Amino acid sequence: MRKNLTDSKALDHAVEYFQESIPIFQVLSDINRQHIIIELARHDRLNVSQLDEKISLSRPAISHHLKVLRAAGIVSSEKSGTENFYFLTLREAVDLLNALTQSIEEGCILR
Repeated sequence: MRKNLTDSKALDHAVEYFQESIPIFQVLSDINRQHIIIELARHDRLNVSQLDEKISLSRPAISHHLKVLRAAGIVSSEKSGTENFYFLTLREAVDLLNALTQSIEEGCILR
């Protein structure tokens, strides 16, 4: 007789974590935002002009994607003189995705 190896409580948590993670998945699903994240990961901080030199998007498009990334908590900015410099703020998103992964591992039969 096969024992049920799923943990119902962990699966309930997984559903909650999935719902909380939707904005992160939506933001990360765009290839242009992925490129911006990768460039920011390579540097301490960048402004729109510096990003414009590294990826093939218009400055308005870069600004739009940065706004979306900021709204999701993936990127933050600081003003220096007249320029806004952007940097990654991934800790909360990574922690949430780690919690999601852990709840799936605890609650599901992995094959």
